[in-house]
Amino acid sequence: MLFTSISFLYYFLPITIILYFIVPKKIKNFILFIASMLFYFYGEPKYIYLMLTEILIAYIGAILIDKYKKKGILIATIFIHIGLLCIFKYTDFIIENTNNIFNLKIPTLRIILPIGISFYTFQILSYIIDVYKGKVSVQKSFLKLATYVSLFPQLIAGPIVRYETIEKELDNRKHNFENFAYGVRRFSIGIAKKVLIANMLGELCNYFIGTDEKSIMFYWIFGISYTLQIYFDFSAYSDMAIGLGRIFGFHFLENFNYPYISKSITEFWRRWHISLSSWFRDYIYIPLGGNREGIKKQIRNILIVWLLTGIWHGASWNFVVWGLMFGIILIIEKLFLGKYIEKWPNIIKRIYVLFIVMISFIIFNAKNMKEAFSNIIGLFGANEKTFINNYTIYYLKSYLVVIIIAIIGATPISKNIIQKLRKNEKLNKIINIIEPIYILIILIVTTAYLVDNSYNPFLYFRF
Repeated sequence: MLFTSISFLYYFLPITIILYFIVPKKIKNFILFIASMLFYFYGEPKYIYLMLTEILIAYIGAILIDKYKKKGILIATIFIHIGLLCIFKYTDFIIENTNNIFNLKIPTLRIILPIGISFYTFQILSYIIDVYKGKVSVQKSFLKLATYVSLFPQLIAGPIVRYETIEKELDNRKHNFENFAYGVRRFSIGIAKKVLIANMLGELCNYFIGTDEKSIMFYWIFGISYTLQIYFDFSAYSDMAIGLGRIFGFHFLENFNYPYISKSITEFWRRWHISLSSWFRDYIYIPLGGNREGIKKQIRNILIVWLLTGIWHGASWNFVVWGLMFGIILIIEKLFLGKYIEKWPNIIKRIYVLFIVMISFIIFNAKNMKEAFSNIIGLFGANEKTFINNYTIYYLKSYLVVIIIAIIGATPISKNIIQKLRKNEKLNKIINIIEPIYILIILIVTTAYLVDNSYNPFLYFRF
């Protein structure tokens, strides 16, 4: 079920909210768990049993880890969860590459990837590892653990919510108008970003992919548009997840912090998909030794982390290349480039970051490396295309406004202006009056758009 569907917005969500707030406190987790099961069942009915099995394994495994303090139990539990992720996500990829290398004809199993498995697997892993380390208390209630793992606001596309973040709120969370209002406002911002910006940019990218009438300018428009699309698409889901979580009393951590204003790739990854990058830092990079054992091992650790980051995103070589590309750039920045970047003007720093990020997302989006290479060299006229043609001009005129809005929206300009205005008492009162009207208009406009348009899932659903 999509957050941007009529069935979710006007049936599932209102019914869930009403039931949640009318039942006693001791039943609220049960309502959320049942709602989350129905939410997942709607889109992945047969894989709901896989998720419940993984939760049960984590539940039993954590209790045994807490009781016996044996590393072997931890390793076995991790192995089971990683093994299931690999079976469902990478089996066909391994078979295809084995066939290519050894000229075999082993049939692929055509396994359908369970939605959200990468996200809830990482949440489970963080829980059992933190129980072993003593960072969190083992959860004796299966219902509460299952509610944490399956919580529908962040179940299928993150952010990756660690157990320690909401451990106390599973037992005791506050419900008040302030939290509810913030949640509604944050959810509304997210749905506007997705429907009115990301989807529109997605249409433009699809026109580029589907046409033979490409030009050098169209390659650049595509690169810029997709870079903006994936930010607004994924950050929109995070906004909606954070907003929904707050409505039900949970405080999820931020997942994006205006990454496109970064002045280095190192900074970019402190601002982009924060829950994923921090997960790899805390559970892979630091346990491997981080930067504590010399530069050679640090380089090794960075490459391992970014190889895994690429593979986590999908079973395809373009994701491997994408991950290793960032790993190599981060190593170069750490070794020597970083000290030179510091001396560059800010505008040059940001152009450097945006260009690398755009190239990376062209690779990320491609079906294969051949397509990625073609789209990259197309930026520089190597595909023997004209600089601009009538087809490009037509689509540039059609989508120029949304591109400009997206560029402005990817920066904190609007946020900073509103914060400054709120410092004035009279203006703050006006904003408080206008805000509910603004939210209502967003819901009306997005509803009209959704009724008139076809299925358009979030980009990160495939991970």
